[in-house]
Amino acid sequence: MTGNTRFASTGGAALSVRFGVGSMVAPLRRVAMRRPGRATFEADPARWNYAGALDADRLARQYDAFVGRIADWGAEIEWIPGADDGLADSVFVFDPSFMTPAGAILLRPGKVLRRPEVALHDALYARLAVPVIAAIEAPGTVEGGDLLWVDEGTLVVGRSLRTNQAGIDQLQVILAPLGVVVHAFDLPMWKGSAACLHLLSVISPLDHDLMLVYPRLLPVALHRLLGRHGIRCLEASDGEFEASNGLNLNVLALGPGRCIAVDGFPQTVRLMREAGCKVACFDADALCIPCEGGPTCLTLPLWRA
Repeated sequence: MTGNTRFASTGGAALSVRFGVGSMVAPLRRVAMRRPGRATFEADPARWNYAGALDADRLARQYDAFVGRIADWGAEIEWIPGADDGLADSVFVFDPSFMTPAGAILLRPGKVLRRPEVALHDALYARLAVPVIAAIEAPGTVEGGDLLWVDEGTLVVGRSLRTNQAGIDQLQVILAPLGVVVHAFDLPMWKGSAACLHLLSVISPLDHDLMLVYPRLLPVALHRLLGRHGIRCLEASDGEFEASNGLNLNVLALGPGRCIAVDGFPQTVRLMREAGCKVACFDADALCIPCEGGPTCLTLPLWRA
């Protein structure tokens, strides 16, 4: 399979240039989000692989606080409408689609329960007149959490339990006309097929030349590639990675050196601040820690510039 490529025609009309991403740290201008609803609040933990029953009131308050951080930065928020659709994970909007400099790619999540979310993203792009340039097809699987822009011409992909080689092959075909080189690296099994270990579970960009990593799970070849690109790696500790279920590594860059992180992991925050980053924290013990999704997962950048 080579992917379903469907480059959009503008019919000669000027398309509003308020979309496009080729960097994980360029200033966040426009972002898509979806509020948690009944499906999330009442999710069966065994079915969705959550740590336990969720505290709906605290989760909602923490989400609102997170939205406030995004709004304070000045990014325009485009809301994916809520519905009683049973999609508990749909609050974690980063995974079902992926923005490139030319438009969006509809992905195909490896977690089967999440595949209906792709239609929500397709509808969002149609409403916003953002071109969808391609879609990943079976048997390929790709989740956004396994995709990392090193720079506008370099995309790193984690070959994981959620993203397979067939999906990576399709990405290479889709992105080649844009001049993007795709590098794939194997991720470890870690806690097995039920758990979520994405590439962005072990690495988060903080600035153009700075990333936060968990070295024990970082592929050696990826570490070397980052070095060739002049990127310095800050190494997070074992204790906070284990205590946070990896969420201390899930840091959202609002702009170069401007980040949002989950609260409660002071060593990780201090590491970033000592490297010159400005870090804002928010309570996430009800929103992120039980559900294996952090601030990056809660946002879908539509435009960074």
